[in-house]
Amino acid sequence: MAGQKFAVGQFVEFDKSATPAFKPIGPYEVLRVQPADDPRLRAYRIKSKAEPFERSVKEYEILAIPQTPAESLVRRNEH
Repeated sequence: MAGQKFAVGQFVEFDKSATPAFKPIGPYEVLRVQPADDPRLRAYRIKSKAEPFERSVKEYEILAIPQTPAESLVRRNEH
């Protein structure tokens, strides 16, 4: 069984080629990994500071946002 692609606390954005419908621009933070019997159907709960609610997304719908070490440190200190 393959591991998850994204980690809790990681920042992601929607893959525009996989989700053509309008979605607010990220970043979104991965809050938790949802259990799935089939790894191809793995889903995540994500949250943007720009929205008051969480979203549930499939793994194929999101992409990791590259972070510099300084950005990682700043975001870690925000929690």
